[in-house]
Parts: sequence; structure tokens; C-alpha cells
Amino acid sequence: MNHPKIPLKKMEIKKKEVSVSGVKIFLEEEGKEIARGYLYLLKNDLHPQPYGFMEDVFVEEGFRSKGFGRMIVKALIEEAKKQGCYKLLGTSRHGRERVHEFYKSLGFYDRGKEFRMDL
Repeated sequence: MNHPKIPLKKMEIKKKEVSVSGVKIFLEEEGKEIARGYLYLLKNDLHPQPYGFMEDVFVEEGFRSKGFGRMIVKALIEEAKKQGCYKLLGTSRHGRERVHEFYKSLGFYDRGKEFRMDL
């Protein structure tokens, strides 16, 4: 099927600054951070509410498998709810099945793939 050629207008890419806010949730033992996670609040034009992006969830090696990661992620979930987020996203690399099962046990589900470009 041939479509008639429509002359393209010269369009200009525009830019508008948007603000992002976030919170770091962490646990300390004797003044040393042993577990952490970040929640970034992002907005788009699809929803009036923000969505949450969970990043850098980490527990120091000597403190793993003691429930600290679960405490951090639950606190991030509660903070996202408190901030009125309509969804919460987190990422995890392939091959981290134990981590994937951990997130599933907290109610997350595998929705797709993450595409990344290192700059």
C-alpha cells in the first residue's frame, strides 16, 4: 500500500526541567551503616500521582540473611504508599534468583526487562 508523501515540518526538540525527590532509608549498628535503600519519586504525564523507583538496596555482607534487607524494603514500600505512589519499581540483574525470590516474597512480580546504557 502506497501512502502519499506528506512534507515534514521542521520540528524542534524541546526540554522542560522536572524535579525528582527521594529518600534514603538505612539501618545503623554502632554508628556504621549496615543496610540501605533509596526511594526516588518520579512523575510523568500518564498519572497525577508519582511512582516510586527503588534503588541501591544493599546489606553489608556480615549482616545478610538476618532480615535487615526485608526491613529496608518494607520501609521503602511504606514510604512509597505514604508518598501516594501508584506503583513501585525495582530492578535486579539476571542470575540473581535468590534476590528475585526475595522480592517476590514481598509482593513484587516480574514485569519485564530493564534496558541499560552505560554512559
